Amino acid sequence: MFRVHDPFHRGQLATAALFCSLGFQYATWAARIPALKADLDLTAAEVGVLLMAAGIGASVSFPVVAVLMRRLGSRRLALLSALGLTLLLLGLAAAPNYPVALLVLCLDGLFVGCLNTAMNAQGAALEARYERNAMARLHATFSGGSLLAALLASGMNAVTSSVPAHFAVAAVVLVLLAAYARTGLLPDEAPAADDGTKEAKSRRTWSLPSRVTWWMCCAMAFGTVTEGAMNDWSTLYMKDVAEASAEIAPLGIAVVSGMMVLARLFADGWRGRWGDGRVVLAGSVLAGAGLAFALVSGGVVAALCGFACVGLGIAAVTPCVYVAAAKRGSDSLTLVAAMGTTGLLAGPPLIGFVANASGLVWGLAVVAAASLAVSLCSTRISWTPAGG
Repeated sequence: MFRVHDPFHRGQLATAALFCSLGFQYATWAARIPALKADLDLTAAEVGVLLMAAGIGASVSFPVVAVLMRRLGSRRLALLSALGLTLLLLGLAAAPNYPVALLVLCLDGLFVGCLNTAMNAQGAALEARYERNAMARLHATFSGGSLLAALLASGMNAVTSSVPAHFAVAAVVLVLLAAYARTGLLPDEAPAADDGTKEAKSRRTWSLPSRVTWWMCCAMAFGTVTEGAMNDWSTLYMKDVAEASAEIAPLGIAVVSGMMVLARLFADGWRGRWGDGRVVLAGSVLAGAGLAFALVSGGVVAALCGFACVGLGIAAVTPCVYVAAAKRGSDSLTLVAAMGTTGLLAGPPLIGFVANASGLVWGLAVVAAASLAVSLCSTRISWTPAGG
């Protein structure tokens, strides 16, 4: 593997490998849900519960991740989590029945929570050490990993319908990404000596999160609900509500994903120019207002314009919130990351329940409201100033 000599870029590429692996692992098993449904003979309701299992695992990950972050540090936890997610992918391919698949995906959500926290801690530490913005570009590689997984799934389907064969190839990719990440991750700071003082005891105990941390949790949850729901429901909206053709309908998710990747490539520059708070506030308002406009106007063109606003506006929310949480300590970062993983995995099924009861327009109206809720939460958070 090539070696980068600049320490900042070496750390950035190593951390990017972790982000890429998380997006790749998640999208790999998500792309084979129809095959898993057929192999395990599942109903639509059982598939919904299977998806919820990952969200449940993520939602209960906070106490485990908090302890592991203190004991292992972000570097070791990231690498061990990446290995665990690789093994779980193989375990899902070999699952003999529905209960085992539920257990595997529940554990998958837990390991996603571990890796999500650890890799964002690495990204925040990289920014702090070199005083250069990097988090938005790192999150762009998550989307790149999802795209890579989709391309691999398409190629493997053309060769074989075997889920174990597909997941075995994907596991090799994950091992290579983890191996590259290992070469450049920042070492964790050595824990301070335990001298029995009040400060030392406070490092060993966990206290209730501050009010600002809870606002960060809310902003993260609403932001990731928006991300996850748009990725899962935009194509269906295009087809069933906007009445797009079969060729045009997939452009919904393409517009959202494409704008998110594009925005994250430039968002670090926006953060340096305007500050994290303004970027989050303006972006979340744009996302909510743009989606609301699309739902009220109806039609294919309005939908694509609204979806573009969502991708552009919501892209920088999670990177900025992760940086703000990391500055308040590992416990705050762990809790915020757990809320983010929960929102990303549990948001789409939640929107599905609303859509089933009231229609998909109302389901996506909840997404628009979630985006606007991010803007409210952002006014209660202490942000990195412009140029900071």
